[in-house]
Amino acid sequence: MTNTTRTFPEGFLWGGAIAANQAEGAWNVDGKGLSTADIAIYRKGVAKSEYKKHNAITEEQIQEAMESTSDREYPKRRGIDFYHRYEEDLALFGEMGLKTLRLSIAWTRIFPNGNETEPNEAGLQFYERVIDGMLKQGIEPLITLSHYEMPMYLVNHHGGWTDRIVVDYFVHFCQTVFNRYKEKVKYWITFNEIDSIVRHPFTSGGIVPDRFDNVEQAVYQALHHQFVASSLAVKYCHEIIPGSQIGCMLTKLTTYAHTCNPEDVLVASRDNQFNLMFTDVQVRGAYPYFTKRLFAEKGIVLDMLEGDEEILKVHTVDFISFSYYMSLVSSVDGDRLEQVSGNTTGGVKNPYLNTNDWGWQIDPVGLRISLNELYSRYGVPLFIVENGIGAVDTFEEDGSIQDDYRIDYFRSHMEQMHEAILDGVELMGYTSWGVIDLISYSSSEMEKRYGFIYVDQDNDGNGTLERKRKKSFFWYKDVIANNGLKNPCSI
Repeated sequence: MTNTTRTFPEGFLWGGAIAANQAEGAWNVDGKGLSTADIAIYRKGVAKSEYKKHNAITEEQIQEAMESTSDREYPKRRGIDFYHRYEEDLALFGEMGLKTLRLSIAWTRIFPNGNETEPNEAGLQFYERVIDGMLKQGIEPLITLSHYEMPMYLVNHHGGWTDRIVVDYFVHFCQTVFNRYKEKVKYWITFNEIDSIVRHPFTSGGIVPDRFDNVEQAVYQALHHQFVASSLAVKYCHEIIPGSQIGCMLTKLTTYAHTCNPEDVLVASRDNQFNLMFTDVQVRGAYPYFTKRLFAEKGIVLDMLEGDEEILKVHTVDFISFSYYMSLVSSVDGDRLEQVSGNTTGGVKNPYLNTNDWGWQIDPVGLRISLNELYSRYGVPLFIVENGIGAVDTFEEDGSIQDDYRIDYFRSHMEQMHEAILDGVELMGYTSWGVIDLISYSSSEMEKRYGFIYVDQDNDGNGTLERKRKKSFFWYKDVIANNGLKNPCSI
């Protein structure tokens, strides 16, 4: 086949992504408070498709976790010890040539309970060291303000994001980090996958279902508070850091109709419309027209304060960031059709797609479709901040990890990114998930590996934590050095 060069725009932000709760560990070090991520359970021996989901957490599980000091039963407490090994990891990221690193700031490192007046200086100093280390390596920080780990104090005393006062607490946290890092950080993201609150109320909103008579009402009220908080974060980011850019983040759930039956098409259309509701509010500045019927049919009545609509309208985001792992299929007969699992939700199997070890459907063309859909709807810059494949990596006899499957996955998606750019889409950058192996959020396991860098740790926490470059490490290093794919037809 012909050697073809696919060069990306000058200044394209090639990078990788991690999250504090999946990487840092050190859950009880230097004054950090307990977060929702610190009570995420891993149960050895349970089938992959049946891991405890965080939206199913019970009052009993909460109490057990609050009393436990185990980092074996609750693996995110140990992470991959990025807290103590960040210099080593940043050196590896620098060697790879990353232009940007997406990471999150743990709210509970800065305000352990979430509602303190004065911040925890040790937490602020930790992130300052990390940011300085990134800049030393020539890596642009891209910081997520809320990534699935609100303070447990706010969960237990305020019902998570259902209480309006949490908006004030979060805004104070945002102002604190904006002021502290304003000379060093230009790119920010408000809420990681803000739409996930409807699927995972506890993970995303700190909502314990046992504590609410009407969980769905609680979820949408909490979501409204997050929308307002996101807009206020945009306001203060622009005021405190002139020239900064701050975006929202969506789980992009591009959905196809199972057949050309108009009923299937209508179901898929509504699913896509609902997925884009979350960006409609944050980019267009208002709830879209169809939410009036949606809320009425669900019996949802939002408690809005005077001025909320103006806040949403005025303080819209600069760019849309999103995660993309797989596409979905919808049908009116979905319950009777073959199903697959996924990182967000299961669904109807697409016979035209392959799946990974965890049943996720691999659809590179769906990424191009998603990019065009978002850009044609909003016309603002886009940023892919999560995309990757979880796999069980094995060592060869020579000690290497020949993860050609990972290279194939990334290359096929990057080809479609390039096609979307040729289509006219304005794409700022790409941060793979995750740039280094870390604790899986959905199942709290370690064997579902995403990284270009192997971390010696198993599901039970055994291992040396030694870092090792995979074959994909050198492949991605080459992609970044060439600002694109020299030869997308070969590994």
